[in-house]
Amino acid sequence: MSERALHFLKVLVERHIRDGQPVGSRTLARDTGLDLSPATVRNVMSDLEDLGLVSSPHTSAGRVPTASGYRLFIDSLLKVSPLTEADVETLRSQFDRTTDTVNLIQTASRALSGVTHLAGLVMVPRHEREVFRQIEFVGLSGRRVLAILVTGDGEVHNRILETEQPLPAAQLEQASNYLTQLFNGREMHEVRRQLMADLKRTHAHMDELMMRAVMMAQRVVEAAEHKDDVMIAGQTNLMEFSELSSMERLKALFDAFTEKRQILDLLDRCIEAEGVQIFIGEESGYELLDDCSVVTATYRVEDQVLGVLGVIGPTRMNYQQVIPVVDVTAKLLAAALSER
Repeated sequence: MSERALHFLKVLVERHIRDGQPVGSRTLARDTGLDLSPATVRNVMSDLEDLGLVSSPHTSAGRVPTASGYRLFIDSLLKVSPLTEADVETLRSQFDRTTDTVNLIQTASRALSGVTHLAGLVMVPRHEREVFRQIEFVGLSGRRVLAILVTGDGEVHNRILETEQPLPAAQLEQASNYLTQLFNGREMHEVRRQLMADLKRTHAHMDELMMRAVMMAQRVVEAAEHKDDVMIAGQTNLMEFSELSSMERLKALFDAFTEKRQILDLLDRCIEAEGVQIFIGEESGYELLDDCSVVTATYRVEDQVLGVLGVIGPTRMNYQQVIPVVDVTAKLLAAALSER
């Protein structure tokens, strides 16, 4: 790409982030400060569209950045300035009010939401999550089975399940022993993800009993799994963005925030990453986030990663502001946790 085309893309993205509207050739010519004819501007925009970096929504004459356009902008054209000392101190002061872990996590999610005006999310520290210890299946009358799940802190979760046909006690014991041996000591979210993966894969290698055991275990693990593995604040901020404000889009997003599993899976993928990670649109792998971007960073104590925090917002979020806020908040949360 020519320097001129890159400059046009940068100006177009910045204008779209600011106004949320398709950007026309006349506006671009004015904002770029270049003395170019409207025809030249249109040709450059056509080239950017051919490269898949911008698109024309509906019948509008203006263009908007695509996910690829945002990716190029962030990777090559965006200049991020560090937060001022005053801004950092304002954030830090919010963490000085509490030393309780749960309150610190809530503080971080609210701080992210309050500063960015997006939805802030923070994973509960890994060491505070529930772990799988034991599962037992006990046959009741008819086709009913009582599933008993014991977690690492000794908490017991019971659930009565219906099976397709009665299962002998010996088979239930065999399934209990198999799953307990397989998952003992693993975090509940890992167990749930593994069970889901097993159900999606071909079942040719798994006999009928184990298939039923996996299905029953998935149901009781989903019911027992800690509901606050990720704390979310500021979901209603997303209603302010026109591209997310339809009732259908908002319902899908709010359902995801309530159910949390897809959000957790996405954050889990960032555990091993260094620095700030950015998922734009379909890069997240979840259709409901196709119109959103997710910016995350890990927080750690003594080089041990405890979790991930970040924000969710529209793809036209102000990355220049959001990226340093996420980065600093991760460091402040880590510092507050290390002082406990």
